Amino acid sequence: MHSREVLQRLAKEGFVKVSQKGSHIKMRHPDGRITIVPHPKKDLPPGTLRNIEAQAKMKF
Repeated sequence: MHSREVLQRLAKEGFVKVSQKGSHIKMRHPDGRITIVPHPKKDLPPGTLRNIEAQAKMKF
């Protein structure tokens, strides 16, 4: 899955970009959940995607 798709899904769920350092974007949800997405990345490794899912409490 492309990092752009992950960022779009997170934004649709209410996450907002709070900062970016290098190629990593920090996204925060109003309820306090935080996740960091490496961008740009064509194919996120399965382990990275699982960690983002766990932090965001979502399924991609």
